[in-house]
Amino acid sequence: MFDLMIVNFVIALVLGIGLGYLWRERKHVNLGRVTFVAVIALIFLMGFNIGSDNALLASMPTVGVNALIIVSLTVFFSLVFVKIVRKVVKLE
Repeated sequence: MFDLMIVNFVIALVLGIGLGYLWRERKHVNLGRVTFVAVIALIFLMGFNIGSDNALLASMPTVGVNALIIVSLTVFFSLVFVKIVRKVVKLE
């Protein structure tokens, strides 16, 4: 019926929102370092998964070229859009 992994993510998100709401008046805790370590761990684990999957590793050149094209076009059109919006809003 439901994918349990998604349900776990939603539960974690709702609990985090609830705790943040309840503790919003307390002194703020700087979670930057914890977040940084978590992101580094996730990147490492993604790399480990890619390195251990022979089929994915073999298709890396194709995937890499496609990713480079998508990222390049995204950055290009983002810059074009910002330039247009800045002229329309008269920020230049």
